[in-house]
Amino acid sequence: MSTTSTDAPDLLGITLAHRMMRTDLHRLTDVAERIASGACGCTDRRAAAIAAWIGTLCDEIHHHHTSEDEIAWPVITRYASGCVDLAVLTDDHHALDPLLDEVRSAVQRLTSARTGARGPAAGELAARLARVRDEIDEHLDAEESGLFPVIERYVPAAEWKRIEEEVRRNGPGAQFVLPRMADVASPAEWAHMRAVAGPVPAVLARLMRPGHRHRERLVFA
Repeated sequence: MSTTSTDAPDLLGITLAHRMMRTDLHRLTDVAERIASGACGCTDRRAAAIAAWIGTLCDEIHHHHTSEDEIAWPVITRYASGCVDLAVLTDDHHALDPLLDEVRSAVQRLTSARTGARGPAAGELAARLARVRDEIDEHLDAEESGLFPVIERYVPAAEWKRIEEEVRRNGPGAQFVLPRMADVASPAEWAHMRAVAGPVPAVLARLMRPGHRHRERLVFA
């Protein structure tokens, strides 16, 4: 049975989560390519900041996919059985895990390399990130075009809200998530998030922004 329009789930949260992952993978690939080409340097401090950002992002992606497999997919199957094949998306999740491990290993080699001689390690990191970037883009395109309409039609809003709350409970933490979410959201989307979640997330994002901007400049400048 499909949901009514007033009971349709709000998918802005997962949409912004996808956008954050996409955005970071694209710009991390770009900065690794610039370091590899010699267009910018990579001090020990910068290498450590890049490693911290990438490590948390890889954990975020893994958590997102594990939460979909273990929390979201069973609910979607219960309400929309026969309307969608989730096996392909789950297979994508499993295929991405070793690619994330390769990124983690590559960034460790970047931090281990000598300052001023990080070009080759940065080139390897760029290649590993580009692979994950392209796989994630393809995966999310398929999920958003094929699965989102099914969720909107069949999954009750209360069930989707419960899923989001459970997923957030063990996520990467507000300090990493909220400033990035504010950055990728349009003004209308951010206003909607404030209306739905209340003022606290927006206040926290504003308080966290200076520290986030400092880390961002160190990684991406």
